[in-house]
Amino acid sequence: MSKKFLAELISTFMLVFIGTGAVVFGNGVDGLGHLGIAFAFGLSIVAAAYSIGTVSGAHLKPAVSLAMFINKRLNAQEFATCVAAQVLGAILASATLILFLSNAGLSTASLGENGFSTVNAAGAFLFETIATFIFVLVIVTVTSASKGNGKIAGLVIRLTLTLLILLGLNITGLSVNPACSLAPALFLGGEALSQVWIFILAPLVGAAFAALVGQHLLETQKVR
Repeated sequence: MSKKFLAELISTFMLVFIGTGAVVFGNGVDGLGHLGIAFAFGLSIVAAAYSIGTVSGAHLKPAVSLAMFINKRLNAQEFATCVAAQVLGAILASATLILFLSNAGLSTASLGENGFSTVNAAGAFLFETIATFIFVLVIVTVTSASKGNGKIAGLVIRLTLTLLILLGLNITGLSVNPACSLAPALFLGGEALSQVWIFILAPLVGAAFAALVGQHLLETQKVR
């Protein structure tokens, strides 16, 4: 295994285990509170970015890796490596969460999965596309060689995700991450699995638009 593969696997494991674990062990959205869940996901990104991220960049999300590939910051092999590692890391995180829930005698009927009930499928798809567009556009900008600021990039990314989670928890649970949505759905099946295509496709669409806007409008790929 390459160092980049292991780094993305570990960092995605951290994100999914901490984030969805906060949802499940925090007794759901109403138990821990929106702010607590948002900060759990946000802080896990900071932890990954400033530790494991020194090896792989800590994309943690196939949507982010897709944007980096479109912007030519990753080649095809690196993109495939990142996505494979992210999916495996997320699956291992969900499996570990099930282990702890079972050990504690708690229900495994929910794993912090994404879903929608306040909007229909079209609304969920549109929201996830827009949210991912905003999130990824921030990432490609603050990490840009010409526009970015590496010293504050992790903080800006974390705060952006935190704000989006506060907005999206009662709409879709906020995915913006196909790997994070796929892993719980694979274990739960049922409605979670039937809806997961939205949380895979919409973030990829939003990320692709963000990459193109960053490249052609904001000129994030211009060398200083």
